[in-house]
Amino acid sequence: MKTTKLKLALKTCVCLCVLLLLGNCNNDDSTQTVTTPTIEVTGTIVAFPDTDVLSTSTSQGIEINASNLTGSLNISVSSNFEVSLDDANFSSQVAISSETANTSSQIIYIRFAPGMEAVGAITGTLTLQSAQATTVTRSLNGIGVSITPVITLSETTMTFESTTVGEESASQQITVNGDNLDTGIAINVTGDFLVSLDDTTFGNNLQIPANDANDSFVLYVKFAPSEVGAVTSTISLENAEADNVEVTLSGEGIPVTHNYITFNEQALGFGGGFNQSAEGVFNLHTDLSNIKEIKMYLQIDCPDTGCDDWDRFANVQVKDPVSGDWYEMGRYITPYWVGTQLLDRGLEFDVTDFKSMLSGSVELRIYIENWTAKADLVSVDFDFVEGQPDYPYYAVSEVLGYHANSISGVPYGVDHNFDLTKQISIPANSESTHLRTTISGWGHATPNDADGRPCAEWCYRTHDVMIDGVLAFQHELGPLGCAQNPINNQNPGNWQPDRAGWCPGMVVPTRIDSFGTAYAGNSFNFEYYFMNWTSDGASNAYYATSTYVVVKSNTPISQPSITD
Repeated sequence: MKTTKLKLALKTCVCLCVLLLLGNCNNDDSTQTVTTPTIEVTGTIVAFPDTDVLSTSTSQGIEINASNLTGSLNISVSSNFEVSLDDANFSSQVAISSETANTSSQIIYIRFAPGMEAVGAITGTLTLQSAQATTVTRSLNGIGVSITPVITLSETTMTFESTTVGEESASQQITVNGDNLDTGIAINVTGDFLVSLDDTTFGNNLQIPANDANDSFVLYVKFAPSEVGAVTSTISLENAEADNVEVTLSGEGIPVTHNYITFNEQALGFGGGFNQSAEGVFNLHTDLSNIKEIKMYLQIDCPDTGCDDWDRFANVQVKDPVSGDWYEMGRYITPYWVGTQLLDRGLEFDVTDFKSMLSGSVELRIYIENWTAKADLVSVDFDFVEGQPDYPYYAVSEVLGYHANSISGVPYGVDHNFDLTKQISIPANSESTHLRTTISGWGHATPNDADGRPCAEWCYRTHDVMIDGVLAFQHELGPLGCAQNPINNQNPGNWQPDRAGWCPGMVVPTRIDSFGTAYAGNSFNFEYYFMNWTSDGASNAYYATSTYVVVKSNTPISQPSITD
């Protein structure tokens, strides 16, 4: 009987142990909840009141709540500010233990304590850091007030946008602050700059009375250039007690420009009822006595159908009122598929050489060798830029005029009857004489050069200008860096490979050959000589070529005479 009871007791004990073990196993969770240390700030810190240097402002308090911190909460402020845990003992940094920070919210106090040099607008940062927690920052700012006489400025240098001579720029502002001054502030500026207190009435001198000198005020400054070029000056602010302060000023005066619009989105194409060229009579600037240069701008826009798919020969011409001939002022090759909108004003040409023909009523012609119904919409305008011209009188004559289209140029590598030799007679009062040539090759004629380039679009060549049988100038038709063209959206056109002296979507370069002598009252023989090469006749190559002789003088001058 005792044995049976003992066995039962042992069995009961074993069962209890098993249950306990099972219970412990069920509660054995190998994963633990990961807690992230956090720092939270409640409340805002507004700008501190104006505070004398070497003193302190009233404090501002904010509430800090932290959780799960594993290390101390470190609180610091940048120079000219102080922090405290009890609003009594301030320093640049304090620390709160993790136990305290995790247990309850804390109030910290910040005040502005500008140092001796902290005069004017001062900024800083409050930083709260703890291990593994995201750092929290708050911006601090205040205005330090000098305890000695001083003038402080928000800016000490000002640069103005380029401004047309005779006009005024938009105003810029400087905040001026005076402290501990017993007398007024004299403000003076020299040169092409003006100052104002109300942004309305401007002049070169201002006087701030003594009773206003210690208040902050805004000084307005304008640039009013009287001449072209870089201009510098200084604003000086002077006071009997304080050190004088200065503001350095700079700007650039740009010349007066007269703009004239001629063709406006003129459609040029072959099909669809369009023409490849358009002509018009336009009234341009009449008084050229103070015109230093003339710039021509050409913009191509695309119709709804899109622009022409190909790179095309194109130019702008002016009619010589004496001969009735069309003079090529500028040549370009159109971009593939697109217009010239990536350039603010399109393609730019210097056409000053033709100024004698660009005054009053002028007849112009534009041309694009566009063989599709996807017309290019062409706009042309002129800038007449004022300034002292190099010479007041110009005249120009055409020496070679093979520029009607890409294949009206001089045939290359074959016999031809194009006249490339001329005699040029210069007026007796010429004081400057130069040649102006525009040349571009067209065609894929063979045999290819050793580098695989056919002529004359691709083959690199150097051509000679002979004067009286002697080599005087050379024109190198080599790579221009087509891949760097700012009109870089010509895909899928083949616009990036280098051609010989031109690129799709760019102006064809003008080649200026200046003589060491004006040849006044004399004549000379001119010959344009192409580098030797022989075509195999499988296809054709051409060089569209225009050459002009330009003369200048201080007295009225006639056109040079050109004879075969």
